[in-house]
Amino acid sequence: MSSVGKLMKQAARVQREMETVQNELANRTVEATSGGGAVKVVAKCDNTVDSIKVDPQALNPEEPQLLEDMIVSAVNSALSQAKEISNEEMNKVTSGMNMPGLT
Repeated sequence: MSSVGKLMKQAARVQREMETVQNELANRTVEATSGGGAVKVVAKCDNTVDSIKVDPQALNPEEPQLLEDMIVSAVNSALSQAKEISNEEMNKVTSGMNMPGLT
């Protein structure tokens, strides 16, 4: 088999594996908190936010900016964890292959 044929076959295999990993990542979740647990965010490893929980004691109408900051912090942390996991799993599939657009 020619090297181009081998490359095409390998690319098709990698694509199938990537689709499988992407489906698995869509169901895998990470959790992050801020404000000592006052805000909890669950995100999926496909970089979507699944849920946000706020402790009612964190609701202070006189300081809305504090709650907003805690939410942003927890969301960013959860999405960062999700992205790291996603990158690790995708790198396993590509096995260090230098194929632009696959990682």
